[in-house]
Amino acid sequence: MRNVLVIDDDPHIRDVVCFALRRAGFDVTEAADGQAGMAAFVRDKPDLVVLDILMPGMDGLEVCRAIRREPADGIADGGRNVPILFLSSKDAELDRIAGLEAGGDDYVVKPFSPRELTARVRAHLRRNEALDEAPVRQLSVGPLAMDLDAQSASMDGHPLALTRTEFGLLATLARGAGKVFDRQALTTGAYKGHRVVSDRTIDSHMRRLRAKLRQSGADPIETVHGVGFRLRAVPETAASTTNG
Repeated sequence: MRNVLVIDDDPHIRDVVCFALRRAGFDVTEAADGQAGMAAFVRDKPDLVVLDILMPGMDGLEVCRAIRREPADGIADGGRNVPILFLSSKDAELDRIAGLEAGGDDYVVKPFSPRELTARVRAHLRRNEALDEAPVRQLSVGPLAMDLDAQSASMDGHPLALTRTEFGLLATLARGAGKVFDRQALTTGAYKGHRVVSDRTIDSHMRRLRAKLRQSGADPIETVHGVGFRLRAVPETAASTTNG
């Protein structure tokens, strides 16, 4: 049974979300504030987090950033890969972008449909299960190296701390190095066909991904205006091997 952690300071919202998720067959843990949510995250290692933004003390953006930190910061292994679904009353575009750039995978605005929320939770968990079951594969495009089984990537030997969505976007581009991918193709590749994001969400994830690549010394992703994105092919190789 998949475990979902719900962090929200509004008891009515928590009741609605937890009831809908439990009715759908999920094991649900709930927390009433950011500090309690982080303690539950480290203790229970949930498969997905539903996270409010406006909370007293440690708000949702801080919680998200803490979850995405390295395990050396005291966060349970896998924190960078756990899907985080923001559930917030803040519906401006800048608020959505802030949530995604903090490391969130999806953003649902209150008031919300419990059925849609449950469907989005299922979609993100299916995507993670598909990635977990993938055979061992390595992608190499110039200085970029990716292990699709270990969900790890490095640029010129420097490890990249990527979320699942960022990793999926980069892997999609690496599989077709030199090819231009529009946002629909990137969504299909990164989300295994489960379309739960908008074009603007893809753009936000792409900005965050490119910032991490630049921190490692190179950004091989090119924007093709009016079309989409591509990963520059390099003279050496753009190879992919499959084992097992």
